[in-house]
Amino acid sequence: MNTKAKGSRNERRSMALLERGGWRCTKSGASLGCWDIVGVGLAGVVLVQVKSNRWPNAVEMEAMREFPCPSNGIKLIHRWNDRKMLPEVKEVQ
Repeated sequence: MNTKAKGSRNERRSMALLERGGWRCTKSGASLGCWDIVGVGLAGVVLVQVKSNRWPNAVEMEAMREFPCPSNGIKLIHRWNDRKMLPEVKEVQ
């Protein structure tokens, strides 16, 4: 499977998890920005960067840290490792 297809599959998996948790989600077109998924729910807003088998590099992390987020928002990274059923999740602070 090529990397683009793997990334899209993992983004869909993350969206499904978030939606089961009550978030209404949309996927960023072409995923060229800081965030692949934006979710809105009663608790606020969730911004998610999805990675496959690696964590974001230092430049990506800095861009995510600097990205403005409302006070009721949360910034997350979902890292999907091959053959795992759930992602590792880290909050961007």
